Amino acid sequence: ESLKKKVPGTEEVDGGPIVVQKLVQVAPDDTAESLKKKVQAHEGPAFIEAITKYIDGGVISYADAGVNIDAGNSLVERIKPFCKATIRPGCNAELGGFGGLFDLAAAGYSDENTVLIGATDGVGTKLLIAQAVGKHETIGIDLVAMCVNDLIVAGGEPLFFLDYFATGHLEVAEAADVVKGIAEGCSQAACGLIGGETAEMPSMYKPGHYDLAGFAVGAVDRSCILPQGIVAGDVLLGLPSSGIHSNGFSLVRRLLEREEIKYGDACPWESDVASVGEALLTPTVIYVKSCLPLLKKKLVKGLAHITGGGLLENMPRSLPDGLVAEVTGHPPLTGVFKWIQKASGLDD
Repeated sequence: ESLKKKVPGTEEVDGGPIVVQKLVQVAPDDTAESLKKKVQAHEGPAFIEAITKYIDGGVISYADAGVNIDAGNSLVERIKPFCKATIRPGCNAELGGFGGLFDLAAAGYSDENTVLIGATDGVGTKLLIAQAVGKHETIGIDLVAMCVNDLIVAGGEPLFFLDYFATGHLEVAEAADVVKGIAEGCSQAACGLIGGETAEMPSMYKPGHYDLAGFAVGAVDRSCILPQGIVAGDVLLGLPSSGIHSNGFSLVRRLLEREEIKYGDACPWESDVASVGEALLTPTVIYVKSCLPLLKKKLVKGLAHITGGGLLENMPRSLPDGLVAEVTGHPPLTGVFKWIQKASGLDD
């Protein structure tokens, strides 16, 4: 909120009125550096004077600065049931401590051959679609998916997850929906949501905007770390996606803009969803429960999480030097990818 008590005869600068002016004497021999020092000496007192005028001489609180501690505490209370629903061996998913605790032995990883795997990621500009549409309860699933899918391709079992939610003004109901989605993603991945951070930073983000980051930790026996033992003649299998997942949305948003398609419009590639926005917010598939049993039985030699770089950049990361993949029998493109190809002019 801008200050209201404008100095008479002054213009507005940087979107707000001038509320305090200070005079600085300029000497004939002043340089840019000496003037800078003179001005800087007045900046602190002028700032305090302006704030004092704004609050009519009262005390400046954290809330006056735009940070609502009560809202943050309210959010914690609202999300506690979501976190408790992700309890698994090794954690109780209780909130309130300075750090989340996890007992490796209780999860079955207690010997010296246990190796921990860490992954961190976000969901990119898919966030902008969730914010524009006002649908926040599934973007958390995407956040978990982008992290735990990276763990599973290394052969690891996801154990616990932490999130970081940052915004300029905390809307409790909105943030609770986001965390509810994160908890749902953790349930799908069978990992505990043991903590997180909510940062309210006035002026850092536009109204209605927030950012997310996720952090996942898994474990694997040293002898089972993937990839290993891949040789020519091994079979390559592909698991289907649910759509675009959480990469490529800068391109998608640009194509929608060029085609003059709004998020609330009927979806041109999928008739059984209510709108374009709803179709694009289809959550990323979490592959833990489909792949982990195969890993436990040592039936898989390597996995690749196909994200931003596509097949061409991600698959080689799981192949030994001198070996290439031959992709045959690729199924036809699904509706959203056909639309992207047509709208962009890109080839296969």
